[in-house]
Amino acid sequence: MNIASLKAAYDNGTATPCSVLAAIYDQIDRGGQLPVWISLVDRADNLERARTLESDPGARALPLYGIPFAVKDNFDVAGMTTTAACPDFAHAATETARVIEKLLDAGAVLIGKTNMDQFATGLVGTRTPYGICSSVFDDRYVSGGSSSGSAVAVGCGLVSFALGTDTAGSGRVPAAFNQLVGLKPTRGWLSTHGLLPACRTLDCVSIFAETCADASRVFTVARGYDAADPYSRVPAPGQDAVPWSAAGNFHFGVPSALEFFGDDEAATSYEAAATALNALGGVAVQFDYTPFRQAADLLYNGPWVAERVVAIRDFLASDPETLDPTVKSILQRAQSLSAVDAFEGAYALKSLAAQCSAVWSEVDLLLLPTTPTHYTIAQVQADPIRLNSKLGYYTNFVNLLDLAAVAVPSRLRHSGLPFGVSLIGRAFSDQGLLHIADRLHRELAVTMGGSQRKLAATPALEAPQRLEGCMPLAVVGAHLTGQPLNWQLTERKARLIRLTRTHGDYRLYALMSTTPPKPGLVYSPGFCGDGIEVEVWAMPEGGVGSFLNAIPPPLGLGTIHLSDGSMVKGFICEPSGLEGAREITHWGGWRKYLASRSV
Repeated sequence: MNIASLKAAYDNGTATPCSVLAAIYDQIDRGGQLPVWISLVDRADNLERARTLESDPGARALPLYGIPFAVKDNFDVAGMTTTAACPDFAHAATETARVIEKLLDAGAVLIGKTNMDQFATGLVGTRTPYGICSSVFDDRYVSGGSSSGSAVAVGCGLVSFALGTDTAGSGRVPAAFNQLVGLKPTRGWLSTHGLLPACRTLDCVSIFAETCADASRVFTVARGYDAADPYSRVPAPGQDAVPWSAAGNFHFGVPSALEFFGDDEAATSYEAAATALNALGGVAVQFDYTPFRQAADLLYNGPWVAERVVAIRDFLASDPETLDPTVKSILQRAQSLSAVDAFEGAYALKSLAAQCSAVWSEVDLLLLPTTPTHYTIAQVQADPIRLNSKLGYYTNFVNLLDLAAVAVPSRLRHSGLPFGVSLIGRAFSDQGLLHIADRLHRELAVTMGGSQRKLAATPALEAPQRLEGCMPLAVVGAHLTGQPLNWQLTERKARLIRLTRTHGDYRLYALMSTTPPKPGLVYSPGFCGDGIEVEVWAMPEGGVGSFLNAIPPPLGLGTIHLSDGSMVKGFICEPSGLEGAREITHWGGWRKYLASRSV
């Protein structure tokens, strides 16, 4: 049911949106609506939508043409009831959440609204009156929450993707327990307008899919600024730069001490993921997880738990007995927190964030277990709060520290249960994380979701035509790797992308009286040489201005034609700088020229 396979079936005529939707509703009828679904879009209405798509020649070009999806039941959909898994709270929505509107406009077809931990309070999927979702691998084990139904709907092959929400890990834990990809985007990049808040300052719309390519496709459609959401934001120039994702080498953080609560199989699966990431070009760097863990503790043991009361304050005051007992105990405890507690929590988080930020000077991303272990439904029901807290051991800090994350499956345990790891990066590093995660996923997993369909049969996430937030920059002399000015690139987080040559119409000169010694590259139409060796680096746009300001005359930045016909910005020399210069074109590059002088 992955998007790429479904699109291929539509293109070759072996399936139509009508036939796919009819099969989905038949499957739901056979298995029953509960516990996965709280409400469904009417079958006849969706088949009519499918016929409309099929009859519109232009609809075929829509990025999500005929793709079925589900949403967690804390999103509003006009004409449907929003329950947040609390029947007495249920109300009819009059408008549709902005992120869902974007997906519908892109041709996707909403099947229905899914089960969840009540009011998105939990990581287990057991805190609901609509029946407990279990892992698609073993019905004795929890599915993860709070976005339980959304993950299971994808894991069962009922939809191609689903939306959840993620405050503490609800878009990642269920992904791990159902062998799915779970994208927790940077806060604010997907609109939360039309979403019942859990913690409004931290909430994210999350995406469940079978592959990183599918998650990326949905993310690309759904993201963007929304004036109706006061927390909406988009990256500033260069803020989404992830040159490390295409550089072939990157540094990933691994905790110096790991906690699996006695789950040796989970520890083994994590080590397999770290080994695979190293084989993909990653360099492991140990870091102290302590401040991250202390930040994670603040989510439920600090004042942010009080924010969960805001959206349902009146309901909680008037009808608390209708709540799930565990949810009620959490929310009632939160009401005792004061404004003083809120400020103390903010101070504590600020201090911890400063400690955590030092790690990012050494690594590009973190590799963490998504969860340290996996519990049965019976275990969670016997100890609901303590075990829920353990499941959030590696997830709760991410939104508090304004980070992005992608959860991907690792190798199955010997027991047959799934295990997942998460790649975590700075805000707006989402697309770079997806590209590394896709490569890791394909090294570790064989099948997708709860099916026997092979991951290898699906297309990999395509490399972008250009690195977002970066400027490709060709360097020819003192900025080359190992040369004295290379630090001006690396201190601005630029990464080497490739070694190549210019078009043949370039000459190279050794300039006079420059410190350190530098060459001058000159465009000479009609010269027809062999080209000059250059390195192409990707520099985050935010560092380009200061870099340009540091370039002394007679050098400057201009457009350079490369041997493959592409064009990039790079170092060029003003004609006045050639006075007294020595032509060294025949050496083919600065390195060979320097080597000739040392002989």
